[in-house]
Amino acid sequence: MASEDNKWYYNTATGEVAQGLVFDSTHRMGPYDTEAEAREALEIAEKRVEEAEAYDEAGEDWGEKPSWEK
Repeated sequence: MASEDNKWYYNTATGEVAQGLVFDSTHRMGPYDTEAEAREALEIAEKRVEEAEAYDEAGEDWGEKPSWEK
């Protein structure tokens, strides 16, 4: 059994959760280690997006204006 068969996945089209690669890849989120994590796939993704946006915003603040704006 491949390692992907032991993982859990969330189907974005139906909201179903299953173990293994049973869903079409266009609607599959994962892999997740547990069924509970797969059930929270949308919340996990939303949190990751918020963290990435915060990281991007922090990286844009160099503490001083560009030379052409002085």
